[in-house]
Amino acid sequence: MEKGNYSLVTEFILIGLTDQPEFQLPFFFLFLGMYIVTVMGNLGMVILIGLSSNLQNPMYYFLCNLSFIDLCQSTVITPKMLVNFVSDKNTISYSNCMTQFYFFGFFAISECQMLAVMAYDRYVAISHPLRYSLIMSYQVCTCLVGWVYSLGLVGATAHTGCMLRVFFCKENAINHYFCDLLPLLKLSCSSTYVNEVVTLASSIFNIFFPTLTIIFSYIFIITSILKIQSTEGRSKAFSTCSSHIVAVGVFFGSLAFMYLQPSSVSSMAKVSSVFYTIIVPLLNPLIYSLRNKDVKIALRKVIERRIL
Repeated sequence: MEKGNYSLVTEFILIGLTDQPEFQLPFFFLFLGMYIVTVMGNLGMVILIGLSSNLQNPMYYFLCNLSFIDLCQSTVITPKMLVNFVSDKNTISYSNCMTQFYFFGFFAISECQMLAVMAYDRYVAISHPLRYSLIMSYQVCTCLVGWVYSLGLVGATAHTGCMLRVFFCKENAINHYFCDLLPLLKLSCSSTYVNEVVTLASSIFNIFFPTLTIIFSYIFIITSILKIQSTEGRSKAFSTCSSHIVAVGVFFGSLAFMYLQPSSVSSMAKVSSVFYTIIVPLLNPLIYSLRNKDVKIALRKVIERRIL
């Protein structure tokens, strides 16, 4: 039987976070509330940056795109999970599973690259403040954002193209709450060698390189901050990138825990996945708004204009 582009499985069963009935309804309301806050926070951040003239600079341009990515990432995963909490049959068709897998890959890769771009932006702002507007021009920022989405498109297309060649013949129960890479590969009846090679290459290009970019950016940032004479100047310089440090730590920490842990620890893998697919999109607008004076001022001005 020819295996390429053919699958006996027409739908998958999503095991979900838990198979215990007493937790389904509480989890439904918990994640529904989190999803509402995520949508309001990220959509609000996109609208606020678009409306506020004092937020029209590279830092907030990248933040606007990060909020858009987080909004879409959460929307790809959470609604289907919510439906499964209240339905008796937690199934997803093969085509819908591949579609979810594609968009999850696209936005996950885009987020990794966007965080690296934001780290580079902070490096230029702190290490080369006099040339910041020249280096991070509108054209450069547009090209960087275009590069981020292009890498997401290429990575998601490569992963999904390889996944479509995988042969699923018997097992169709995905031990997860969405169609993720590793749980899908565990169900394969055919060789996953090509998928593993693509995964390795993608991990190097979309996780290792962005991580290196972030690390080296912050090494140069810390070096520049230490050269500042005044304590107030150091504090102000550090405050401009503290929110990004927190966001990077939560996202890459949970991502590393998910993909670097032993494959047998499936329950912890789900918890880790909740962090980077649901918690991170929820926290990012809170992190960047609560710790950012410019965002607070812009929000207050927008509210005052609407009241008046």
